[in-house]
Amino acid sequence: MHITELIREARGGKYGTVHVLVGEERLFIDRAVRALRHASVGEGPGGFNDEILDGKGLTSRRVVEAANTLPMMARARFILVRRVDDLAVAELDGLIAYLNAPCESTCLVLTAEKVDGRSKLAGVAKKKGYWTDAGTLKPADIRSFIADESKARGVKVDGHAAAALADALGTDLAAIDDALERLSLFVGKDAAIDVAAVEACVTRIRVDSIWSLVDAVGMRDGRKALIAAGSLLADREPPLRILAMVTRQLRMVARMRHGLENGLSPEEAVRAAGAPPFKARDMTTAAKRFNNPELAAAFGILAETDIAMKGSRVPSETLLEGALLRLCAPRA
Repeated sequence: MHITELIREARGGKYGTVHVLVGEERLFIDRAVRALRHASVGEGPGGFNDEILDGKGLTSRRVVEAANTLPMMARARFILVRRVDDLAVAELDGLIAYLNAPCESTCLVLTAEKVDGRSKLAGVAKKKGYWTDAGTLKPADIRSFIADESKARGVKVDGHAAAALADALGTDLAAIDDALERLSLFVGKDAAIDVAAVEACVTRIRVDSIWSLVDAVGMRDGRKALIAAGSLLADREPPLRILAMVTRQLRMVARMRHGLENGLSPEEAVRAAGAPPFKARDMTTAAKRFNNPELAAAFGILAETDIAMKGSRVPSETLLEGALLRLCAPRA
């Protein structure tokens, strides 16, 4: 089950005895936790029938005791264990034993960014149907997310505006959620969010910096690329996210180039690339700066760096700078 389905069910009042929420998308996890708490114990004051624990230094005995405590003048208790992946390995057996025989009057929610899918905990959680994926959305799913969130707020968003919003904020769901809240207030209920509204309400600093980065790579200007990356890092953008945004922009450039090579007009090609119409000129310029072998080589460097950032002890900022210098190296 993907977490969006769990959120829908919980908002309808349904919850289970155990939920294991695993993934990096905090927006979805926070929504699921709130919905499950409301479904199980309602919105009363905290402290009576709910408890929040943290995995670091936690014992399985403490979790089991909390979960087996009977509710006070209510039908259920709600126990949240954050960062269950920080639980000591020696404590997992006690937790797994509880998962095999949970208390029927408790909703136990375990959250973590990552849990080894081959572990015994993951195996039991999946076998019992407790496991819920909370991974980040793919770029292709962002527009659907924007449309659904807009509808929930009573406003509509046209395709060009959704593309502009995705272009500005990438896959940062929390930023998109915040932007849609501001946009819905800006246009009013039952109105439509258009490109003009997005440009008026949503900062474009990050996407402009990413385009500066892509332009610098196209011009083989390492100094300009490092300055653009430094601006994003100073704005507290994680290096891995910067790398992902550069990869996303270059993929659009590759699709733009493919469209132009196949006889599409810049306006048609930019739509095929998945970029907003007002980017037609910039995208055409960017597409001319790369040939197909260069794009293939660039994607290879980006993929290598992505793997290194997720497994190397070298600081991610250093890996990012190294990748940019490789991308900006003179043509052979």
